[in-house]
Amino acid sequence: MGFATTVRAVNGLTARWAGVSESGTVFSAAGVWPLLAHLADGAEGPARAELAEALGLDAGQAAAAARELLAAMEAMRGLDTAVGLWTQRTLELKAPWEESLPADAHGVLTGDRVTDRLALDAWTVKRTGGLIDRMPVTLAEDTQMVLASALTMRTQWLSPFYETELETAYEPWATTPRLALRRSSAVLDRVGVADTPGGHVTELKVLGNNALDVHLLLGEEAMKPGEVLQAGVDILARRYAVVRGPQLPYGLVGPGLLVEKVRCTRPEPPSLEVTTVAYDMSARHDLLRLHRLFGLTTARDTSRGHFPGVSDFPLAIGSADQSTMARFNALGFEAAAVTAFGVVGGGLADLRYVTTRICADFDRPFGFLALHRHTGLVLMAGWVTDPLPSQHDDGEDEW
Repeated sequence: MGFATTVRAVNGLTARWAGVSESGTVFSAAGVWPLLAHLADGAEGPARAELAEALGLDAGQAAAAARELLAAMEAMRGLDTAVGLWTQRTLELKAPWEESLPADAHGVLTGDRVTDRLALDAWTVKRTGGLIDRMPVTLAEDTQMVLASALTMRTQWLSPFYETELETAYEPWATTPRLALRRSSAVLDRVGVADTPGGHVTELKVLGNNALDVHLLLGEEAMKPGEVLQAGVDILARRYAVVRGPQLPYGLVGPGLLVEKVRCTRPEPPSLEVTTVAYDMSARHDLLRLHRLFGLTTARDTSRGHFPGVSDFPLAIGSADQSTMARFNALGFEAAAVTAFGVVGGGLADLRYVTTRICADFDRPFGFLALHRHTGLVLMAGWVTDPLPSQHDDGEDEW
């Protein structure tokens, strides 16, 4: 099994999660997948089968794939990852399972919930550089183990945007001034349109300086957020053909995408004019609410144990949560996810020349995928419904 198989499995979970996600959210299947893999490695019976189905991978291959995934992410510039394991002093782990985790991952739960909460939150702050300050875990009297992951990505745009005020016909955004981001480029193939079963989707690639990119996805107005995000994952996997900028015909060729001839005073190359919005968003997800998606239906049954490969002590999943944040601005992008399982019991001039201009306007709710350019691994996904307000003061010339 190669790494590409693991990438397909992780991105598959991203697509399925997108299909049941609500608008105005951000999530990271890449933060959940390694933890599910380690749990599957120690599970038996129906819990093992359900986890394997959620992973999209045989449970016997899961631990090795998780180690490979974590090692690959650790090697990606701009990306920091960590796995943490905390257990009660009295919980004896099976050596093979414990050894499958990073060597420095294991800590101790004291049983004092205040002390343990402070320690888990301190780990969260350290591992996310302060982007997330609280571990999303429920500490109960019978919590025997906490298994957590942290993922943090930061990138700066190869070509920064400039800030201005958004002009849009989308009424919920037009009622309050919103912070727009604009830039012009001669690289037309950063934008394209795909014809998907749910409708046309416009994709714009915003490249980071460390191979961490963000793909913006604008679907037809009738498309649901999940449809657009799932289409983005399928575009990434080349399941749908994308007509790139240089091949686009003239006219309104896709959602928010206009190709037109414009007159100019001197010879100019074709250009791609992009307008999008700045956003700063966060979310928390109760993974047990989507227990079927994550293969946790049986594992949440606390009447018996499901993980004999982890410990002889009967264990079940008492809580499973993820906290996320994502920030997109003129200079770059940063995002973080912490996942934790609580285991219990644009005047007039001489216009003689003509050029082509492509205008891509993300001026109503849209999706995004933050990913590693070379492997196609999706690290974060989300749907933008509430851009940042504009900070522009009337009468000022500068922003």
